[in-house]
Amino acid sequence: MSDVHPAAAAPQDLRARVRAMAEPIARGLGALGLTPNHLTFIGFGIAVIAAIAAATQAWLLAGLLVLFGGVFDLFDGALARATDRVSPLGAFYDSVFDRAGEGVVYVGVIIGCLAAGFELGAILAVWASVAALLVSYTRAKSEGLGFTPGTGMANVGLAPREVRTMILTVALIGTWVGGGLVRLLMDGVEWRFGIIVAFDTAQPWLADALLVLAVLATITVVQRILHVRRQAAEDRA
Repeated sequence: MSDVHPAAAAPQDLRARVRAMAEPIARGLGALGLTPNHLTFIGFGIAVIAAIAAATQAWLLAGLLVLFGGVFDLFDGALARATDRVSPLGAFYDSVFDRAGEGVVYVGVIIGCLAAGFELGAILAVWASVAALLVSYTRAKSEGLGFTPGTGMANVGLAPREVRTMILTVALIGTWVGGGLVRLLMDGVEWRFGIIVAFDTAQPWLADALLVLAVLATITVVQRILHVRRQAAEDRA
């Protein structure tokens, strides 16, 4: 009997289709002389730039970079599989730098919120970052102990990394839309680095999005803990 829950079949199929679409682009990058590890490090660099953009309250740029980084993250694994260069070291780099990249973006958001005097946003970003880290940790620890082998744990919970990336992207871009475009239609447009900034009018949007992200990630942690607990009980039976 398969260990994959029927509800997880759709996400798995979607993930397989997305990987297939990424392979030609990954091969093209490989043809330029880039290795899977190069792509992993470039992806981390994109996250660092996104963090800097968030820290300087360039919310639109930060959101676009988070989205681009999420897509780019597909290419290192796709290139490794396409060129038969899958290795434990490469998988280690990919996992560690993915987590580091996600964390550094939250640091940028926290700095940006604090710089704007928006303490609630900073608190929610801290909560979201810790919950996101625990989502990844519960997967890594459970798989390391032999629970839900392969990529099965990636399908457990409401907010895997792909979902978190999309919510954070919407949060950051929505902050610019909710602030910049509203201010554009009003007097007193403020510009920073060529980007319209009106963070005061967008704070509720960012707070709501970060709250949703934090809550969903926390629920995902609980779901994964309960999933492992059920598996442990089945193993003892």
